[in-house]
Amino acid sequence: MDRFIKQIAAVGLRGVGMFAWNLGAVSAMFGGLPAYNAFLAERGIEKIVDLFWCQPQASPGMTLHKPEHAGRVMGMLDHFAGLAGGLGVENLIVMPAHGYVDTQPVDADRIKVLADLWNAVGRMSLEKHGMKLGCHHEFWCGIRSQDEIDQFYALTDPAYVHLYIDTAQHVIAGVDPVALYRQYAQRVNGFHFKDTRHVDTVEDYRSQPDPELCASTTPRWFWEMGTPGGLVDFPALMQALKENNYEGWIGVEHDKADVGGGNYPESTALAMWYAQNVLEPIFYGKAAA
Repeated sequence: MDRFIKQIAAVGLRGVGMFAWNLGAVSAMFGGLPAYNAFLAERGIEKIVDLFWCQPQASPGMTLHKPEHAGRVMGMLDHFAGLAGGLGVENLIVMPAHGYVDTQPVDADRIKVLADLWNAVGRMSLEKHGMKLGCHHEFWCGIRSQDEIDQFYALTDPAYVHLYIDTAQHVIAGVDPVALYRQYAQRVNGFHFKDTRHVDTVEDYRSQPDPELCASTTPRWFWEMGTPGGLVDFPALMQALKENNYEGWIGVEHDKADVGGGNYPESTALAMWYAQNVLEPIFYGKAAA
């Protein structure tokens, strides 16, 4: 942990995200989450920015699109947000549906049930814990297409339900993240910046048990920013952020960067070079330092 945190601080990262289900283990390792927060600060990381939670598969008693299970979902996320109390965590990030196969049929009625759930969770998260709820749409999520996304956000309260954009996931699903951001700019509470070289045109989002690992299109979906052949238009997205005076965090995410012989430290360094030398000059209007 010490070497990892020093590595990411050395290349200029200032915050970290955490899986919500790891809070207990990290607390046990450090004798409490405040001690972990101090550990991060001593190594140049300002804070834990986001907690992330998802449930890819539906299970008995915990099916997101069943209204009778909403209380259990709410209780679980209330618990996780409570564990992080006092740490200044800004966002609670969720995948708003199970995987597509476990969510289908994805129709108007099912999207309405999910919208009602996240309206309630978002209100609890903000009013009780001071965290903004952000919905993160994997390419294999039950709410993945532009039409499904539009239906979902039309039914959710902008005060409580925000959009957390993962650039590569949207491109793979056939959604332009630049246009998506421009459409929902006032509801966006964060980003995962990573690239992809592929669009799913053969319904790989249905692959089981994990479309990110066993799809027919490619063994590796995700790449660092600036990768040759990357499909995300990061300069255009950064220009859109500048035009909308975006002031939130941007996460540099490496999802399965070790597939095919890659490694996480190298991907992090390459991505941060691109961020500092290509993207920051666009946003700040000056040459990179």
